[in-house]
Amino acid sequence: MRDTRGEDYANRLRDKETARWKQILNVQAPYQWNLRRHELGRTLDVGCGIGRNLETLGEGSLGVDHNAASIEMARARGVNALTVEEWEKSELRVPESFDGMLVAHVIEHMSPEMGEQVMADYLPYLKPGGKILFICPQERGYASDPTHVRWTTGEDLMDLSTSLGLRPEKWRSFPFPRFAGKAFTYNEFNVVATKPR
Repeated sequence: MRDTRGEDYANRLRDKETARWKQILNVQAPYQWNLRRHELGRTLDVGCGIGRNLETLGEGSLGVDHNAASIEMARARGVNALTVEEWEKSELRVPESFDGMLVAHVIEHMSPEMGEQVMADYLPYLKPGGKILFICPQERGYASDPTHVRWTTGEDLMDLSTSLGLRPEKWRSFPFPRFAGKAFTYNEFNVVATKPR
């Protein structure tokens, strides 16, 4: 599987999320806390997948994804989500109407040029002064998904932010220090960047 558009990819996301051990240990708790602490407000979740993060984001948040099967699963869990095609025709597509943006586990799925283009397409919908939270996997997480095409570091996310005219903060490793990313699948690079006023 090298493509994130198919039903097989949506099923893979669902199966990973619903693994019994993850339910018993509530492994999402630290990641949900991480999203809440950034206080993104009404958020545009670009590449929302099956909608897991939308359950934690602020009221009125909206997810967009190019995988129609993922969007169906997101809607089934009761969150607001649109395919890219629906987004392009939606009355919710209002410039500068979102307080924040989440781009979690997206940039590593595309070339640098495509990542910059996707971000440029969605940035007009973020309010001036709004924050974007970028999240990418570290080594073990990157190796765990055959649809990943570009190893992306915290520095890469900062560079992407700067090239888009955003003001990035220093990248952070979450939930564990950077060295854990070589062994722990769910260690991530996090970068918060602000859209100038």
